[in-house]
Amino acid sequence: MSDELVVVVAGGAEPPHGKAMRFIAPGTPVVAADSGLEHARELGLEVTIAVGDFDSASPEAVSAAEASGTRIERHPAEKDVTDLEIALDAALALRPKRIVVLAVIGDRLDHLLSTFLLLAAPRYAGVELDADIGLARVHVIRDERVLSGQPGELLSLFALHGPARGVGTEGLAYPLAGETLEPGSTRGVSNVFVDETATITVEHGVLLAVRPGAEREGAK
Repeated sequence: MSDELVVVVAGGAEPPHGKAMRFIAPGTPVVAADSGLEHARELGLEVTIAVGDFDSASPEAVSAAEASGTRIERHPAEKDVTDLEIALDAALALRPKRIVVLAVIGDRLDHLLSTFLLLAAPRYAGVELDADIGLARVHVIRDERVLSGQPGELLSLFALHGPARGVGTEGLAYPLAGETLEPGSTRGVSNVFVDETATITVEHGVLLAVRPGAEREGAK
């Protein structure tokens, strides 16, 4: 049996922004990464699975979650992947149609960069994947997606894991039509919603659409 949506709550020094709660229905499966267990509780979410080495979650929180029925999957502190990657794989194993990650930007730039690369990893190609990171919203785009926004809202497109070819947009101020975005290029930075929806297509490759949660104030 598969679920429509699985929520992944990342660890970090602070809980994710509460604005993401508007689309999470009661009973939605939740996977927590390490201290994401405590963040989920602060957000009023019932955790289905908690994974990680639990070096940043309190033993009391872990014990309380286990007693309430949360499945605890402990991993060694010295490992080859991040707790978030373990959590994403656990979410994927539930066979959802969509995964939403709740996270904060924090002070670990390396973790932030690894998160962007992880979201676009090929093994998640079969699921719609989004992330609320601080006040920003991130969407992984393969094939075509229609995004809801507000006129004047910024949106940037980045190619990851190789060139994104045949990129097209509708509903943005600076349209793209059959273009190629290369990794490392700033060609897709600081586009702007002109309507309440924008359609983004890509024929080959994967794009990361980043909405920083701000309106346009100036050029690139």
